[in-house]
Amino acid sequence: MNRKLVNAIANRDGAALSRLSEDRQPSNQPVVNENAERLVNALFRQLKQVFPAAMQTNLRNESDEALAKQQWIAAFAENGIRTKEQLSAGMRQARASESPFWPSPGQFVQWCKQGEALSVGLPTEDELYEMFRDYCKYRGWRDVEWQSNACYWMVTNIHAEMLRQNLTDSEVKKLCSRELKIMAKRIQAGEKIPEPVVQIEKKYTPTDSYESLRQIYYLKEMLKKTDLSFHEWLCESNRKHKKGY
Repeated sequence: MNRKLVNAIANRDGAALSRLSEDRQPSNQPVVNENAERLVNALFRQLKQVFPAAMQTNLRNESDEALAKQQWIAAFAENGIRTKEQLSAGMRQARASESPFWPSPGQFVQWCKQGEALSVGLPTEDELYEMFRDYCKYRGWRDVEWQSNACYWMVTNIHAEMLRQNLTDSEVKKLCSRELKIMAKRIQAGEKIPEPVVQIEKKYTPTDSYESLRQIYYLKEMLKKTDLSFHEWLCESNRKHKKGY
């Protein structure tokens, strides 16, 4: 135990105890850095222009706005929204929104991610999910008109994961979001997305009639349906066929 604390307790020095208590309190360090605060301050100024009704609903006073900014900064930190480019992508989606209401932090995070994907020529999450459904319906990559090489790789990856993990519909939609994020980063890094890989189709080659009959015979032999040799059974089968059995 701290010696000063021991002495204060022994001497019943209330003033000293009070000072020691204050010294042990954590300092009021900002939760986020100044850059994040500046980004959110600038963002809120833009959002107020797009959603002016928020001044009478969500942001009625400075206290409401300060609390809202804390939540938005936390949401950005939790979802990896850190750059001006991401916020600009979100603002493009905000300006295109038909809703007059101030968006939630989660909604704006979604706009940032969608806008980021759109800026590099990728589809929205809903559009990618519809491509996946078409792929499942046609059951073949050749029958799908791919919007881009990136779409081919995302959809086939999603389909493979769906089969491997037996994913539910809601889990597939989450996977669409993840694939878009991964692909957007690849494109932004300058990676050239390869063309679809030609898949060799499996062709059915029918066996000849003799081989088919031989297989039927051995199947019956396995099931103890006949005591004849294969050639005896073949002659008997031909005889019955000619008589119309």
